[in-house]
Amino acid sequence: MADPDPRPDRDKAVDEAPPTYRAPGTIKVGSIAGSDVLVTPSWFLIAALIAWLMAPRIEAAEPGLGWLTYVAGFAFAIVLYGAVLLHEAAHAVVAKRLGYPVGVIMLHFLGGATAVESEAKRPRDEFWIAVVGPLVSLAVGAAAFGVSFLTPDGLIGLLVMGLCITNLFVGVLNLVPGLPLDGGRLLKAGVWGVTGNPNRGSIVAGWAGRVLAIIVLLWPFTQGQILGVQPDLTDYVLAVIIGVFLWSGASAAIMSGKVRLRLPLLVARDLARRTLAVPADLPLAEAVRRAQEAEAGSIVTVSSAGEPIGLVHEGALLATPEERRPWMATSTVTRRLEEGLTLPADIDGEALIQAISKTPAPEYLLVEQDGSIYGVLVTSDVDAAFSAGA
Repeated sequence: MADPDPRPDRDKAVDEAPPTYRAPGTIKVGSIAGSDVLVTPSWFLIAALIAWLMAPRIEAAEPGLGWLTYVAGFAFAIVLYGAVLLHEAAHAVVAKRLGYPVGVIMLHFLGGATAVESEAKRPRDEFWIAVVGPLVSLAVGAAAFGVSFLTPDGLIGLLVMGLCITNLFVGVLNLVPGLPLDGGRLLKAGVWGVTGNPNRGSIVAGWAGRVLAIIVLLWPFTQGQILGVQPDLTDYVLAVIIGVFLWSGASAAIMSGKVRLRLPLLVARDLARRTLAVPADLPLAEAVRRAQEAEAGSIVTVSSAGEPIGLVHEGALLATPEERRPWMATSTVTRRLEEGLTLPADIDGEALIQAISKTPAPEYLLVEQDGSIYGVLVTSDVDAAFSAGA
């Protein structure tokens, strides 16, 4: 846990955060620590539901409000989500202080989400970014509990107790060890710290999240026996919504962890095809003959100075009838070596996948550190190697 910071330019990483992307239909309501705060249309649904559910309690606390009862209920929802915003802002502030770029803070139907734009580099970073949100919720709940002794009965007292109960609930719930909850990230950090592998942490915390999702789905069927309170339709609907949310988030974490575990198997040097360098104006038939003779699986065209300038596209070559190949220059079925199509021969793992994703192409030229040609990497070979490790 005392490892040195591997990012000496961490402030620069924050300054170079990617531009904010605003999902269609969202509404910007402000910004915190440089991150836009967005509200999704679904938030208005939960705000209306809170206003409707709180109406009887508000009427009991302040009789005679009439239609203002629902206005007060809506205001109650705003205050509650203000506390959720504090929770998410805490994630954003700590992530930025640790050097991670943060996109938007989103408030939605099930609460909020903070878009930290890069994966944590160390277990302790994962721990602190995750734990600060629940701690803020617990602090707000504790503060509201203390203030409740000073507030009079009525609407204000109801609001303060509501803040107390909901924040304590959110704080405790988010400490439950299962992704996608903050507690799942704490579990991931713990497994990561023990095993040295963040992907195993994601898989373990994802399975814990799936168990939690099943518990949530089954809760309405057991709450009568446990609490003595029979569930109503709202309980079942909320259990399904929350359970599906937890299951999908946990499943995504498991899938991501499994994918990342296989990435080290992808080594460009091991997957490269032997290549033959030929002049660009050499007849295609002769280039193919030489490649077969040399048992090369790919062809690179070079300039008169020996500099690589193009890669023979395997698909274009196979689509060219053999009777036409003697009369065609090899350059007619090549793709020019543009930026991103030349990769270091030692590239592997996640760096390899990122390079391929950044510049999609069927083939890439692999070169040694001195610039000499090592071979050609074919994307279909990378896909086959990845699938074989599944």
